[in-house]
Amino acid sequence: MSHRTGLVLDFGGVLTTPLLPAVLAFEQRERLPQGACVKALYMDEEGVRLTHELERGAMGQTEWNEAAAPKLGVSPDNLMGRIFADLRPEQTLIDAAAAAKQAGIKVGILSNSVGLAPWNLYDGYELDELYHSVVISECHGLRKPDPELFEVMLELLGLPAGECVFVDDTEEYVRAAEKLGFAGVHAQQPEQTVSRLEALLGVNLAAPH
Repeated sequence: MSHRTGLVLDFGGVLTTPLLPAVLAFEQRERLPQGACVKALYMDEEGVRLTHELERGAMGQTEWNEAAAPKLGVSPDNLMGRIFADLRPEQTLIDAAAAAKQAGIKVGILSNSVGLAPWNLYDGYELDELYHSVVISECHGLRKPDPELFEVMLELLGLPAGECVFVDDTEEYVRAAEKLGFAGVHAQQPEQTVSRLEALLGVNLAAPH
């Protein structure tokens, strides 16, 4: 098997700590029943529509906050920022991406947006400086798993899907990428993800000690 020469990474839940514990912590702080966010925003038809519109840039974050807050019975003030306040950098994957880039792998970030203002999920991660290409869904009017969004990334990297690995914590998006020819990695545990990437890319991604 020939090794791949491109690496495309999701952001939230891959370069950050997992999303669900942050959401559960938010529910605790707001005295909501456990699972309230998932039920109201990801299992409810209207909640899903709102999130998809936000991801595609058809709705701004402030508008989303105002629409989502009544569904949870909480204040809309910086709601998205409050939901994900506990997210932290996942240093294992950040270091692995840096090692891949240093080894000559083209590295891109492909992320479904949660809006960029008033709260910016990407602040402090220096995406434009550290990676070859950055594709945020709302800037293109698309969202994963739209094939066209993957094509935008491939064009920026100058590589075909068959040369690239795609990593995401959402299995649906990994399968969509695989249908296009990517090698897919479902990110669940950082060390396992890095081990799988080393096999696919043919490079050592462990952070130097």
